Amino acid sequence: MRSRLEWRRARVVEARTIAEDVRAVTFAVEGLSASFDPGSHTNIKVRINGEPAIRTYTVLPGPPGTLSIAAKRHPNSRGGSVFIWQLQPGDETELTEPENRFELSWRASRYLLIAGGIGITPIYGMARTLASRGQTLRLAYAAKSRQQMAFLDELTALLGDRLQIFAQDDGEALDLDTEFAALPPDGEAYICGPLGLLEAARQAWQKSGRSMSRLRYEVFGDNGRFAEQAFDVEVAELGARVRVRADQSMLGVLVEAGIDMVFDCRRGECGLCAVNIVEADGVIDHRDVFFSEIERQENSRMCACVSRACGGRIVIDTGYRPDLTAAE
Repeated sequence: MRSRLEWRRARVVEARTIAEDVRAVTFAVEGLSASFDPGSHTNIKVRINGEPAIRTYTVLPGPPGTLSIAAKRHPNSRGGSVFIWQLQPGDETELTEPENRFELSWRASRYLLIAGGIGITPIYGMARTLASRGQTLRLAYAAKSRQQMAFLDELTALLGDRLQIFAQDDGEALDLDTEFAALPPDGEAYICGPLGLLEAARQAWQKSGRSMSRLRYEVFGDNGRFAEQAFDVEVAELGARVRVRADQSMLGVLVEAGIDMVFDCRRGECGLCAVNIVEADGVIDHRDVFFSEIERQENSRMCACVSRACGGRIVIDTGYRPDLTAAE
C-alpha cells in the first residue's frame, strides 16, 4: 500500500566506473517531469537470475531529461548491483519518476553532511545544492580507502576545506561526537551510509541532547550484518507458507503471494510493514532504522521490506484481520 509509481521507459546513454567498485549509469527517460531535489530516489526494473525485480537508487544531479544513478558492486549483492554493472549504452529498462524521502529542511544555520562509502550518492547532490545557495556546510566523507570514494575530485574542488575525508586504510576515523559538538543548536545533520554508522550516529545524537528532528538519515536496504540466505516464512493467521530467495525481500514475496500487507518506503524507515515474529529457527538480521536497538534485541517484530532471517524458517503474524476490516 503506497503511492502509485509512475514508470517511464529509459535507455542507457552512458555507463562509467567512477571509483573502485562504483559504477554510474545515465538514462534518457521518456516523459520525465520537472527537475528533482537532492536526496530523491528512483525505482528501476532489473532482472536477477532471469526473474524481474525492482531496486531503488538515489538520483544524481544530471542534465534535463535524464536520470543518473550509481551502484557499488557488493560481493554479497542480492543481484541489483550486478544488473547495473552489466548495463551498456543502448540497453533499455524502466524507471520511476523520482520521489524524495530524504529532503533538506532549509531551516538550519549550518549543515553537517556525513557519508559512509556509497552513501555519498544523496549527500553529493545535497553538497552541490547547499554550496550553490551559499549555505554554511561541512562534509565528512568516510570509506575504506580513497580509491573507493566516488565524486572525491568534484567535491574537493567544490568544497575545499569544508570537506574532510576519513580513509580507514590510512588509519583515519570519523569522530561523531566531535562532529556533532561543533554544530550550533539550530544546526542539522544529514547522514547516509552503512547501518552501523547510522546506529552510532543516532546514539551519539541522542547523547548530545539534540532534537531528533534535526538528524536525518537514509539506509541501504541490502545493508545487513549477514550475507543474504534463502529462508521460509509462514503467515500464522493464514496458514500460508512462502520461500524467500537470497535475492528477494520478504515483503515482495508476501505481496506477490497475494498476502495483504501495509507498506510504504520499502527502505526500513517508516515501519508500516512491520510484522510480529511468532517463531524463528535462527538469527533475525534486522536492517531497518525504524526500531531502536533495544527493540531489535527483543526480536518480537521486524520490518518485512528489508530485514531477513539467516536461513531456516520464521513464523510471522502480519496483524491483518480481514474479518475485522469487513466489520468496520
